[in-house]
Amino acid sequence: MAKRLRASRLWLCAGLWLAAAGAPPTPGAIARAESGRARESADPPVKERALSDQFSSKLAPRPAYSIPVEPLGFGQPNAVYLGMRIAQVSLDFMGEDRLLFTFKVPSLLRRDAASSEERRIRAVVLGLPSGTVEAAAAWTVHDYNRYLWMLHNGHFLLRNEDNLLEGGTSLALKPFLQFPGPLLWLELDPTQQFMVTDSREPVAEAHKAGAAAGSSKAAGSAGTTDASAPPQYVLRVMHRNPSQIILVSRIRSLIHLPINSTGYVEELRGSDSEWTLNFNNFTGGSRVIGEVQSACAPGENFVSTGEMLVTACSDTGGDRLMAMTTGGRILWEYLTPAADIWPQLVLAANGLRIARETLVTDSGTGPFNPPGSESVRGQLVRVFDAANGDLVLQLPIKSALDGGGNVAISPSGRRVAVLNGGAIEVYELPAPPPLPAPPAFVNGQPAH
Repeated sequence: MAKRLRASRLWLCAGLWLAAAGAPPTPGAIARAESGRARESADPPVKERALSDQFSSKLAPRPAYSIPVEPLGFGQPNAVYLGMRIAQVSLDFMGEDRLLFTFKVPSLLRRDAASSEERRIRAVVLGLPSGTVEAAAAWTVHDYNRYLWMLHNGHFLLRNEDNLLEGGTSLALKPFLQFPGPLLWLELDPTQQFMVTDSREPVAEAHKAGAAAGSSKAAGSAGTTDASAPPQYVLRVMHRNPSQIILVSRIRSLIHLPINSTGYVEELRGSDSEWTLNFNNFTGGSRVIGEVQSACAPGENFVSTGEMLVTACSDTGGDRLMAMTTGGRILWEYLTPAADIWPQLVLAANGLRIARETLVTDSGTGPFNPPGSESVRGQLVRVFDAANGDLVLQLPIKSALDGGGNVAISPSGRRVAVLNGGAIEVYELPAPPPLPAPPAFVNGQPAH
């Protein structure tokens, strides 16, 4: 039986609730952030580099070897899906010498199907470099979003409805967690000690009764803008093993919560385009990491416990990528072309390499004018060294999959696998440089 969620400790964090609800930070929160400032101002400024907007397969490197995917039963998804951001494949390393490849297979909708979004997924474990099928399985999932997350120990988590299942190299699945409602999203910190989950769960009967008595309107559905309706989503942060809830909050819309093994980051809005990145410790207290100039709310993703990648909106229409330590030191910075949209990140398990893939479009596309297949020139994957930002691989992908899942990095960071046209291509890279030593903190504050 799956373990049902049980809270052993419960911390309600005001900073998280404000971020989830979209409210501005209170003066007290800003004062606490200012008092905990941790920017390493003594470091020299980092020179911003620009990524080329050239998209050409003529400059693409040759893979070390390729594995044809048609014999596995894979067929290229129809271009009609481009722009829908549907997760149609997943590609992950299971150690250095195995790949887990999963993909949607054509099937008729069952008459007794619980959802019109039900999909059949074929999964195969491939030995490298031969591509020999070592295990195969068929799964059913019930929506179009990402369904699989790889773990560092060669196992993986499979999301389906209100269940989270765990599997390994044999592809046999066993129950891991069961949620009170549909599990919609999952994230892991770089050490994979913690999970962040977003789920849609029924509102308590007391809330339903109160809403009915106080208003003629029914309780709002998921994603409602009715401020009087109780939130329909639940965000949790929990230890993965053993499963223990350490933070929970009801929220009105799904949010991304960047966490490492000690806490999480929130953005505090300043004047104009100024944003302050504030780090909140799970054990209490907070400190400022640094300030970011961005025309939109910046996004953060932890690459390792001591380093995160910050994505900000530049005034040129592209993104500014900044690798920043939890002490506020900027390690490297890039300006991306405005034609690159919908970035997705893939990280090596050791945190030493980062793959970033984007769609490459013609001008005139954007969040309010999504691209059609006629305006997409293709998809581009770039692989960076996390320590210094050096670009070690740039590769155009022949068949764009805007839902991602078509790029993987081995645990050591020395192999990159890409689903490219009719084959999985594997690229061999030199060993990545080590990360800088993480900053030291005492009681949540920088050590001097």
